[in-house]
Amino acid sequence: MNSRLRNIITAVLTFGGGTALLCILAFIHINQGSVSISVGTIIDAIVAPEDNLEHHTVRMLRLPRAVMGIIAGGALAVSGAVLQTVTKNPLSSASTLGIHSGTYFAVVLSTVFFPAVLVGNGIIAAFMGGILTFLIVFVLSGSSKASPVRMVLAGMIVTFLFSSLTSVLQIFYENETAGLFLWGSGTLVQNDWDGVKFSLPIVAVAFVIILAMVFKMDTLSLGDDMATALGQNVKIVKFISIIAAVLLTSVTVSVAGPIGFIGLVAPHIIKLIGYRKHLPLLIASFIWGGNVLLLADVLARVIDPSFSELPVGAITALIGAPWLIYLVLRMKRSKYGDENTSVIAGNASVKLPMKAVIPVLVALIVLTMVVSLASGNYGFEPVMLWNALFGETDDFMLGLVVDLRLPRALVALVSGMVLAVSGLVFQGVLRNPLADPSVIGITSGAGVGALLTMYVFSVSAAWIPVGAMAGSIVFFIAVMVLAVRAQFQPTILALLGIGVSAFGSAIIQILVVQADMGVASALTWLSGTTYARGWPELIQFLFAPVLILFPILMMRIHVLDTLSLGDDTAKGLGLKVMSARFQLALIATLLAAFSVAAVGSIGFIGLIAPHLSRLLVGPANQRLLPVTMLVGGAFLVVADALSRTLLAPSEIPSGILVAIIGAPYFLWLMRKRA
Repeated sequence: MNSRLRNIITAVLTFGGGTALLCILAFIHINQGSVSISVGTIIDAIVAPEDNLEHHTVRMLRLPRAVMGIIAGGALAVSGAVLQTVTKNPLSSASTLGIHSGTYFAVVLSTVFFPAVLVGNGIIAAFMGGILTFLIVFVLSGSSKASPVRMVLAGMIVTFLFSSLTSVLQIFYENETAGLFLWGSGTLVQNDWDGVKFSLPIVAVAFVIILAMVFKMDTLSLGDDMATALGQNVKIVKFISIIAAVLLTSVTVSVAGPIGFIGLVAPHIIKLIGYRKHLPLLIASFIWGGNVLLLADVLARVIDPSFSELPVGAITALIGAPWLIYLVLRMKRSKYGDENTSVIAGNASVKLPMKAVIPVLVALIVLTMVVSLASGNYGFEPVMLWNALFGETDDFMLGLVVDLRLPRALVALVSGMVLAVSGLVFQGVLRNPLADPSVIGITSGAGVGALLTMYVFSVSAAWIPVGAMAGSIVFFIAVMVLAVRAQFQPTILALLGIGVSAFGSAIIQILVVQADMGVASALTWLSGTTYARGWPELIQFLFAPVLILFPILMMRIHVLDTLSLGDDTAKGLGLKVMSARFQLALIATLLAAFSVAAVGSIGFIGLIAPHLSRLLVGPANQRLLPVTMLVGGAFLVVADALSRTLLAPSEIPSGILVAIIGAPYFLWLMRKRA
């Protein structure tokens, strides 16, 4: 078969076959619903409508939803293809760069405080949020000199930050943001043609602008210097392209919510087929983006035949997260650059003596615990605390301190220690200073196991830690298999962790919707909270890590120092590298699982605490272990105290506060090292 005939067949299958598949999926999509409508009736409703209920159902509910799926999927796919060209990052998309989280936050913020801005389905707010988020990620990752991994990691951290801020608004303004939880997970539900009428002209204009620049983008893909030499104004081309790409994302978010990974999956399907020129690439991406999104919505209603509306964004994440993992494993190391992510983590700037650091941290913890015990809805009351513990007081005040505040503070302390040590071990085992139970997906796995135990198997609460451990171990095995495939390269592992974590988060979203949890309670649990935690959680979930796992880890911590020398050196010193990695990572996984069972999914402590400890006492793990333990405990105790007092009598989930504190620190660290 000559190349000309092969090209013709490829084009026919890509464009003709893609269009045919789009029509088939659209018809299947329209045929789905809680009320069964015959195929003949559907065809009649489209070609020869009559004034009856079945025809109105097809034309006013099902057909607009299918058309919206095609428009949204196509727009997101084109946006992803453009962002990949402009940033020279094959992993760029609205979801991996954090643009979705920025647009979502802007819409929720406007809904609560600036409802007058929400004209045109909130597209202005979404667009401004998307542009601002892209600029933040682009600048903090190093601008035009940013490597793909640095840019995606910056997008991940920004996503954590904006997601936490969005959760705060939704928890405290539940009435104002009612209905935004399902929309925030992505949904194609349409009650009429208004969404299509609004989005279609904007998508068409943005798409035409992009198509008018395809030859300039072909030149741009050769490199900035080459494009400049060929007479291109690189800055203008990039500016217009980014504006159009963010506009495409914003209009879909304003109508269907943030739907992730379409912009990653569809363009890469076309690139794998062999298209590199932007004209066929963008047109084919639009067609196949519609296919991916329609297929996801069809699958959502196959998974849940009760039609209680699973978020299609969670289904696209279930498809897109494995695709991201595949792309990361498929790409050569040279595409990530030779940069080691340790430059992001920071080096020891001081090396203080342990006999000075330990007492200071212990004193900080004791002081914070005292402040926490003495703080409540009426502010800081040290006299009340003294009277409750040592003076004459009534049983109510004594119970308030001893039965409510004290065990809660101890749960926060021990959970913070457990998470911090888990992060330290993962960073050493995976040779990745960005490893953390929440970042690499272990926390998501524990959350999946806990939710399955609570809402699917409907067993007693005593089985929750068993479910959390089972889920975390399954995800741990997946991470270790991927780590072996990636030869434990830190940059690649960081990206693989994002994919694993996104996959687990998608399952959690589906379970939350299926369990019909209240929005505030769902967000609180997903964010992690020390609210209403007491002696039972401390005894059932946290004593075992402290009494069993910590001593084992203390005896084995020197192995991390040996692993840091490199695999060849470690083997030369007689260490069984793979066995040691597996054993230590299993301990770290169990620590994370116990923490999730006690306080939910709290992230960033396992990421930040080891870094702060390295700044204080250097990189030796035997020195790091006790310091990291105390730093993590102090961090969560402070967050717990602030969560109760900042907006008393209302309460901010501790996990959200940790993310709000930790994300800016990490972004600053990335910018400092860029």
